[in-house]
Amino acid sequence: MPSLSPLNQRRWRNFKRNRRAYWSLILFSILFLITLPAEFIANDKPLLVQYRGEYYTPILKFYPETAFGGDFRTEAPYGDPEVECLIVSGGLEDCFDDPEGIIEDAQDGEVNGEAIAKGWTFWPPVRYSYDTPVDRPGAAPLPPNEQNLLGTDGTKRDVLARVIYGFRLSVLFALIVTALSSVIGVFAGAIQGYFGGKTDLIFQRVIEIWASTPQLYVIIILFAILPRSFWLLVAITVAFGWMGLVGVVRAEFLRARNFEYVRAAKALGVSNMTIMFRHMLPNAMVATLTFLPFIITGTIGLLATLDFLGFGLPASAPSLGELTLQAKNNLQAPWLAFTAFFTFAIMLSLLVFIFEGVRDAFDPRKTFE
Repeated sequence: MPSLSPLNQRRWRNFKRNRRAYWSLILFSILFLITLPAEFIANDKPLLVQYRGEYYTPILKFYPETAFGGDFRTEAPYGDPEVECLIVSGGLEDCFDDPEGIIEDAQDGEVNGEAIAKGWTFWPPVRYSYDTPVDRPGAAPLPPNEQNLLGTDGTKRDVLARVIYGFRLSVLFALIVTALSSVIGVFAGAIQGYFGGKTDLIFQRVIEIWASTPQLYVIIILFAILPRSFWLLVAITVAFGWMGLVGVVRAEFLRARNFEYVRAAKALGVSNMTIMFRHMLPNAMVATLTFLPFIITGTIGLLATLDFLGFGLPASAPSLGELTLQAKNNLQAPWLAFTAFFTFAIMLSLLVFIFEGVRDAFDPRKTFE
């Protein structure tokens, strides 16, 4: 890997030699890359429509039903047999009388012996979005079948679609919160440990007061005043989560502030920021990375807990915590509990294995030669 420095090349080699971490990274990357374009994997709109020789992209653009020969100017319900019949038959009026029969006849390019301008639709692998109601007979939740591979929840929404969107939402939430919290926590801990004295004393008292504030009550109060949203929950979580790394970074900087190389750099006139973040911070990275798996898994668990209790994302959001609540409220539908359990178990295990490998790769005392 010529683009990396020799030190980072050694770290990457050490990470690859940790087979559990390396294969966890590959598997997690595959799952995340699959769920990242979730709208193209699970959606109640076709990816592409060919109608009378023209091409349409409903997943990207709004098209009224009248664009396909219908009567309404609202968005075309592409899963409706009548709309599907209008598309494949080129807009025959008979679709409103016998849509399923005409769809079957249109496969041969003619209806009632007459040639038609045959159209087609190209659907995502899962023909439901996270909030699409499933048109199946029976009382919800419905068991898995060939139409809904993981069944439906208590409101007849496809569980597989909600898992795909929920996995993406949980991972993005955890990565954003962890990145922002780590930056703030590392900076605060570095300032405390490097300068010490009154700076450290004042910071410690502020952290003690802020850490004693009940996070759940603050969330309940804010969500009673403000509408629930993804970014508001991110801001609240970061506001209370940045203290996780302060203690370990502060300890590393307190230990290293009197080392000879730090004193030499000060004597040469090197700026404090350069000493802190170019020379001292790399020595604190091992201890910092040790705590990252706990921050990420804790953030995912916090989001799931808040959604389970009803104080997280809006009820319409594709949340894994809401899926867990559905499993709790529908004990007669074991597929909901199994889906929620295995989704969390696989996601959290892979993340822990990956960051264990990253921690060991940054540790100069560990080699995998």
